[in-house]
Amino acid sequence: MKRQRLKITGMTCDHCAQSAQAALNALPGVKAQVSFEEGLARIEAPESMNVEQLIAAVEAKGYGAQPVANDAETGDTPRTGGGDGGLHIAIIGSGSGAFAAAIKATEAGARVTMIEGGEVIGGTCVNIGCVPSKILIRGAHVAWLQGHHGFEGIPRTVPKVDRSAMVAQQQAMVKELRHAKYESILESHPDINLLRGWARFENANTLIVTRPDGSEKTVQADRILIATGARTAVPDIPGLAGTPYWTSTEALQAAELPGHLIVIGGSVVALELAQAFLHLGSRVTVISRSTLLSKTDPHVGEVLRDILTAEGMDVRLHASPGSVRHVDGRFMVNIGGENITGDRLLLATGRTPNTDRLQLDKAGIETDHRGAIMVDDRLRTSVANVYAVGDCTSLPQFVYVAAAAGTRAAINMTGGEASLDLSVLPAVVFTDPQVATVGLTEAEAQAKGIETDSRTLDLENVPRALANLDTRGFIKLVAEKTSGRLLGCQVLAAEGGEIIQSAAMAIRQRMTIAEMADMLYPYLTMVEGLKLCAQTFSKDVRQLSCCAG
Repeated sequence: MKRQRLKITGMTCDHCAQSAQAALNALPGVKAQVSFEEGLARIEAPESMNVEQLIAAVEAKGYGAQPVANDAETGDTPRTGGGDGGLHIAIIGSGSGAFAAAIKATEAGARVTMIEGGEVIGGTCVNIGCVPSKILIRGAHVAWLQGHHGFEGIPRTVPKVDRSAMVAQQQAMVKELRHAKYESILESHPDINLLRGWARFENANTLIVTRPDGSEKTVQADRILIATGARTAVPDIPGLAGTPYWTSTEALQAAELPGHLIVIGGSVVALELAQAFLHLGSRVTVISRSTLLSKTDPHVGEVLRDILTAEGMDVRLHASPGSVRHVDGRFMVNIGGENITGDRLLLATGRTPNTDRLQLDKAGIETDHRGAIMVDDRLRTSVANVYAVGDCTSLPQFVYVAAAAGTRAAINMTGGEASLDLSVLPAVVFTDPQVATVGLTEAEAQAKGIETDSRTLDLENVPRALANLDTRGFIKLVAEKTSGRLLGCQVLAAEGGEIIQSAAMAIRQRMTIAEMADMLYPYLTMVEGLKLCAQTFSKDVRQLSCCAG
């Protein structure tokens, strides 16, 4: 008998390892054990059995396989992707930032060990964030339009919503995208090895990984990237602990619609989910300790509140819950002496970085008061060989920022030089109408000592909005007064997310308001509103003909 080891790629769970193991053991005289955590098959085979036969058996199950040299002393898989002396990068986390970094690092010849303690890979966005929430929001919008569109001759109906069917379709799409964008990457990149378990620092170059079976594995790496994301922050409200409150995760996967949903929070997640459930037929109360979307231009929150109130939402501003009770299946939230009673309670009060179990102090990694890892524009932490990206850091919490940061961190970890430029950062809140922003608000510009000039265009002046029978919202442009250069844009419009990138490009190119007004825009489109708003700096657009140049 001879001993052989195979590195197996493409496995995403223990079941995959069992499948590969069964395929090997089906060969005559072969005894094999396959470890999912290590991505390794240890095999005893007859002398007559060649390695090509072993590989073929594994590949027949849809996995990749390649022989590796035996190392009786350590029992570990030798390095690949750069050879035994090549660069080894350990990445804690498996979300968008982690995968962007892993792909870029292997392109530069590094070997990557990706460490994930959760049940599935892919991080927040695909599993419990962007993807499922936007599917829910779109479905809810379709349901709402059936009974609230403004077109004559088309009957308005109240839809019968099957929430469990919506969730089943939503989760099937999540699973499909997770495989297409994450699991399949592991299958096609043999130099990325997935290690299941929770990591913590022993020192700046060493991680201890507690695997699902309770055993521990030591991982030493030349560079370490932290990409552990964040979770819902749970406020310290008397009576809240121990109640069956929802975070966004439970809300997105709930198979039933609450009769009355109480939402604590007034920012992105709170408003997106609150309106989605309202559109599906739930009664909704939002409790915000400040204004809605308090970090952007105040006019945005004011107009959005009027829109949500007109749709039937109960919006309580400058209100803080004094206590929470859960009795006989009902929540009671006390604000200012008034008890608000509902079937479900959704907490959407911000996010907390997932850094508390990493033992960052053992590596000397600095964090802010929230536990977010401090990084510079090259994604370096306070420790030279440790980098961090995504929601666990002090960076803006957007998935596209995390992915861009991951790519640049990998370039820097493999000897290159790349920085993350956040000077032009568009953002979208997927309410209806959408809130889209880029650049500076008037207040932010003035705080920097910049004298500004601004104009706000109501959507009743945008032909496409008139044709859509939906003129809710506005477009606002903020310019430097002396030069006319565009500094910022705030949009509240049904297609706000599709409008804002044009404004972002204008800011990046240092365009002036006059240059924006002089450009050609297709008619009828919502983005034409940028041109019309730019024209208001010098003329009354109400006196212009359609598509006037």
